[in-house]
Amino acid sequence: MTDFLGKGWAFPIAAPTGRGPEYLSGAEKIRQSIWLILSTAKGERPFTPDFGAGIHDLVFSANTPGLRGLIAADVRDALTTWEPRVDVLDVRVETPADARNRLIISIGCRIRANNAPLNLVYPFFLNEGVGLAGDRGAD
Repeated sequence: MTDFLGKGWAFPIAAPTGRGPEYLSGAEKIRQSIWLILSTAKGERPFTPDFGAGIHDLVFSANTPGLRGLIAADVRDALTTWEPRVDVLDVRVETPADARNRLIISIGCRIRANNAPLNLVYPFFLNEGVGLAGDRGAD
């Protein structure tokens, strides 16, 4: 099963400490892969310009139900395209009541090799650096 799930360097890659780079495998490697997909802006990688979720283009958008639906669809599409080791079951995008400039992206997946559940929560900031007085998002 490790062959299917893969094994690779841990992210972020750290300078060797005398024993070589840290390796991960299994569910933790998949979790880091999903995090990397969500953290990469499209066009950031010259040889794979379509890699990533594309949500970074929406950073200064108003926090509306339409935006949250668009982000959920973009995340689902990106994971379906770039992470073949999982089946995406659910993507929810919610706004905490006390932080209108923050979105919580909750992802529920199933690892195809063993049907094990995998859940990940990814924080995404809109209008980063703008305080509550400057938050003009509408619900």
